[in-house]
Amino acid sequence: MRLEDLNWMDVEKYLKEDDRLMIVLGACEQHGYLSLLTDIKIPLALADSASQQTGVLVAPPLNFGFSHYFLEYPGTISLRVSTLIAAVEDVVRSAYRSGFRRILILNGHGGNSPARNHLHEVNDSLRDLKLNWYDWWTSHSLEAVAVKHNIKPTHANWLEAFPFTIVSDLPEADKTPPSVPSAIMDAATARQVYGDGSFGGKYRVSEEIMHEVFEATLRDVLLLLNFN
Repeated sequence: MRLEDLNWMDVEKYLKEDDRLMIVLGACEQHGYLSLLTDIKIPLALADSASQQTGVLVAPPLNFGFSHYFLEYPGTISLRVSTLIAAVEDVVRSAYRSGFRRILILNGHGGNSPARNHLHEVNDSLRDLKLNWYDWWTSHSLEAVAVKHNIKPTHANWLEAFPFTIVSDLPEADKTPPSVPSAIMDAATARQVYGDGSFGGKYRVSEEIMHEVFEATLRDVLLLLNFN
């Protein structure tokens, strides 16, 4: 159940029974042969699936994150870190003002970590707010699937190649991971290093494996919604 499908009176009624909300964060950035909104599509799909099972509301996603290092790839749109932090705080505080007291942020993009760090400060100022953050691609559940099938997850490879993120044909051969000269690179260097945008490995695995990944991470989300 998404906020976009409700009016304010519906939300007021919901809040009389439940104070949980899922907020989706991600990015609009290059993902090789995958959708530029891959980092939104995946956590939003998890949120929708979790909502179908629990009835917890899903807020509209914040479609932009910090992706400055990919700006040489056309289609990438990046916020500044300061803008991202302010936007996420404003969204959380607005939700709190409405009456939401248990908020789970489903994040799809590693560049958004500064906002997660800042939310410790926000949470400290809103003492009755229960706030949590989930990076699906770093979960132990996902790691277990990758280890089981002996495949390495990374940016824009099989890890993010769900049927709903694939927008073009994918190369058949594996990509040799590029040699990365520094942990911090300007956008022009990043494009030279990463080429098509994938960080290497398999571009695609079976739909059965991707189903395992989705179900494993969905179970994580459902557990986190208990706010124990």
